Amino acid sequence: MSQTTTYAGSAGGARNASKSTIETSTIRAISWRLIPFLVLAYFFSYLDRVNLGFAALTMNAELKFTPLIFSWGAGIFFIGYFIFEVPSNLALEKFGASRWIARIMVTWGIISALMALVSGVTSFYVLRFLLGVAEAGFFPGIILYLTYWYPAEYRARFLAAFAIAVPVSTVIGAPVSGLLLGLDGIMGLKGWQWLFIIEGIPSVLLGLVTWFYLTDRPEKANWLSAEQKAWLKAKLDSEIAAKQAVKHPSLGQALSSPKVIALSLIYFGFVGALYGMQFWLPQIVKAFGLTNAQTGFVTAIPYLFGTIAMILWARHSDASRERVMHVGAPLLLTAVALGISSYLTDPTLTMVVLTVAAIGVFCRFGVFWTLPTAWPSGTAAAGAIALINSIGNLAGFGGPYLIGWVKEATGQTSTGLLVLAVLPLIAGILVFIGGHDSKHEFAEQGGKGAANLAIPG
Repeated sequence: MSQTTTYAGSAGGARNASKSTIETSTIRAISWRLIPFLVLAYFFSYLDRVNLGFAALTMNAELKFTPLIFSWGAGIFFIGYFIFEVPSNLALEKFGASRWIARIMVTWGIISALMALVSGVTSFYVLRFLLGVAEAGFFPGIILYLTYWYPAEYRARFLAAFAIAVPVSTVIGAPVSGLLLGLDGIMGLKGWQWLFIIEGIPSVLLGLVTWFYLTDRPEKANWLSAEQKAWLKAKLDSEIAAKQAVKHPSLGQALSSPKVIALSLIYFGFVGALYGMQFWLPQIVKAFGLTNAQTGFVTAIPYLFGTIAMILWARHSDASRERVMHVGAPLLLTAVALGISSYLTDPTLTMVVLTVAAIGVFCRFGVFWTLPTAWPSGTAAAGAIALINSIGNLAGFGGPYLIGWVKEATGQTSTGLLVLAVLPLIAGILVFIGGHDSKHEFAEQGGKGAANLAIPG
């Protein structure tokens, strides 16, 4: 029996037995090589995307931006992102992750720093739109990239490990952004201008490193032994074969599938809640009567708890091989918490409830992406993941705009949170209606776990 066959058999064999030495060493080597670097890259990606929320604390007044103008600027990023998301992910599949991710990072870093040149409404809208164009394809590209390296049973925890950059970017970035606003007047620049410049430069530098650091595919990884490569290839090939034995959709079939559309709507509800909180939370906290620096530290609290919960929740999902409850329940928790927060006036209680909302948001983050990655492969997977992400991220326009519109109409940001709660509520309901075929996801390992009703594809 060949070495490859031996690995495939042991990989798909009894999970009750302890993991083989080769499996453990391979996963460990991949994780130490890729995850810290990708987390750092996503950290700066997300920081450059949402530092606008802190810049607004002083920028809005200086440039005379109304809540609706700010909402349009915050949201128009996602229009450019939506338009170029699928083409960008297909380009990554064609040109390789190292080159394409490097290109994305360098261009978004430059444009983020250029946000310091905003002088009015037009320049604000144009640069935010171009930032979305530049960043399009980064997140779904990394999701696709990680499927090249991790078998299904490891994906939720390592997708969550990668996505930890989202809450961590606020845990660290919020206090830093608040402090950077204190650079007002240095070299004739405003504090918000320094914020954009200082937080944009690292993305450019890291993008240059990415070109040389990332390995496109396992077979090119000279940092894995021949034995590790053989085990990983056998494992991933058997999973792909199991998927294709059930269904092997073309790119067009994947993009038009009811399953992909349903997942896009679910992701839309999540993203609306995420960015609605992300862009407006600094202003909500600032209204408590805090300084800019204090606002940064207090804003970080919900994301610190969200970070811890996300990792633990993803590990539990992998261990139980259950996805539906692990995605749907956190969405419903977020909806309830946002609704309750709209009725509160006490700052402490408001932060407690918004912390619960953040826990719900981030618990479902890593687990959600196991749903689309369990189904197609190859170019179909690249297109489907990008489409889900691009449609979902349109809520990045809708969520912040919704709050801005309600605030301008009522004068209360809290009322906007109540309206915003509808998005994760609908998304959570859709998760339970649509379900997920766990047997399909873990087909190579015998499909152990809950066999939930699958959305027809």
